[in-house]
Amino acid sequence: MEKQIGAFEARRKFGQLLEEAFYNKDSFIVKRAGRPMAVIVSYDEYQQWRALAKEQVFRMLDDVWQRNQTVPAEELEVEVDEAMTTLRQQTPAANGNP
Repeated sequence: MEKQIGAFEARRKFGQLLEEAFYNKDSFIVKRAGRPMAVIVSYDEYQQWRALAKEQVFRMLDDVWQRNQTVPAEELEVEVDEAMTTLRQQTPAANGNP
């Protein structure tokens, strides 16, 4: 079950939240000033999410590989460089800005 909890209350009940996440498989969205800041989930659930994300990345890479097998390597390198340049321009964190 997903629950919401304020940061101050989460701090006071941290041990209890850990037990509920582990034993009951509850998850807690921790908010500060009404803004979601973090989530407490069981370690098993976290590992499942990581495995799923990894599987999805490999599936996407395989799809890209299959679609581009006949494209010359030089052409792919140019397109990847252009895409990386665009991504860096659009992503402040990539430029060292928070």
